Amino acid sequence: MAVLERSELESSPLADLHAIADQIGLDGFRRLRKADLIDAILGESTGESAAENGGERAEQSGGESVDETPSGPAAGDDEQDERPARPRRRRGGRMRRRPEGEESDEPGEEPREESREEPREEVREEPARRPRARGGEARERTAERTAEGVVEVLGNGSAFLRVDPPEPSDDDVYISAAQVRRCELVSGDRVTGPVRTPRRSERYPSLVRIDTINGSSADEISDGARYEDLPVAWPSERLALESGDQTLQAIEWLTPIGKGSRATIIGARHAGKSQTLRRIAEALHGREGLELVLVLAGARPEEIAEWQDGPVAPAAALSFAASGDALSQAVERALDGAKRIASRGGDAVVLIDSLDGLHQQAARRALAAARNLRDSGSLTVIATAAEPLGGETTVISLDAALTAAGRQPILDLVASSTLRPELLVGADGAEAIAKARASALDGS
Repeated sequence: MAVLERSELESSPLADLHAIADQIGLDGFRRLRKADLIDAILGESTGESAAENGGERAEQSGGESVDETPSGPAAGDDEQDERPARPRRRRGGRMRRRPEGEESDEPGEEPREESREEPREEVREEPARRPRARGGEARERTAERTAEGVVEVLGNGSAFLRVDPPEPSDDDVYISAAQVRRCELVSGDRVTGPVRTPRRSERYPSLVRIDTINGSSADEISDGARYEDLPVAWPSERLALESGDQTLQAIEWLTPIGKGSRATIIGARHAGKSQTLRRIAEALHGREGLELVLVLAGARPEEIAEWQDGPVAPAAALSFAASGDALSQAVERALDGAKRIASRGGDAVVLIDSLDGLHQQAARRALAAARNLRDSGSLTVIATAAEPLGGETTVISLDAALTAAGRQPILDLVASSTLRPELLVGADGAEAIAKARASALDGS
């Protein structure tokens, strides 16, 4: 090939130059322009490397990026890009879609979409840029520090790690919803874990994983028994309401509610169910060691405004215009957090107004979530409903006629009941309840 003259090559068609380059084993010849291809052929025929005579672009497309290119395909490449090119079977312009030589030895290094739309000299630079960008992104994902703070769970299921609680700051760390569910995090948990820096589209750094929760290993907590599988017992500790309201006094002693009770407040329209639930919430508010969670599921807008102005702020507030799915999801999210509190030894009370708008199975699941865990904490559910759902340990029935007349208490004792009341108020108290119910029955 040393006898080849530049003038002869310049006068030859490109197809002949490709055939010559193929015969002498020149790598990457199909991506070179004619002038560069002639230089490469003459350099190869005189013993020089094709890379040295192919120009700076050929060097960037091959040698620089070999060590940095990941072994897997680049994002956006399809399966066709992963197979090496076959130059002798496919010729012409289509071969630019899958270049030969050092580039095709690295599968997925160059997407076909870019090679069709951009000039060939710009495409040759792309393989060198993309691996460097991917390598930089991988370095961004590396955890740089360990964060410690208090969890604040958001309404969408994700959370923030407040490094300077309770106020938010720019140093707060984002926790994904998947991590919240997997580690059963609740607001107030103190956690630690490594942090990665934010990516270009992110504002906050993110928690890579959770190492400890309240001083204990996150693995130990995650490997614990499921809430539904924990052993339970009948409610045995009464929730003292200690209120001057006559209806609440009657509820406390004649239809007592215990930690772990499943209680429904039932009655006809305008019987005072929501008002009674609000008074119970006010009586329990601020009780030490008791986590109070309120969910308004299908309430009147005026009632939502009253609740929001009261001492117990709703965790979720949806009016009766919301769909059954939205109401059910709001209740389930609140109960998920309460379950975590109970499984870790705390006592949670979830107030729901009401169960009527939920899907029937969702309403039953909500009520069934309440239980007194034998070796841990408790979850109490107190909800309003038109009728009992079944499975309650306490049913508080209100009399609409007494409510309309303004008489107190408005408790319909005959229609109300508590299972195993002796565990909550003792044997004497249970006997007093039976006598009061018999007296009410005789007078009805």
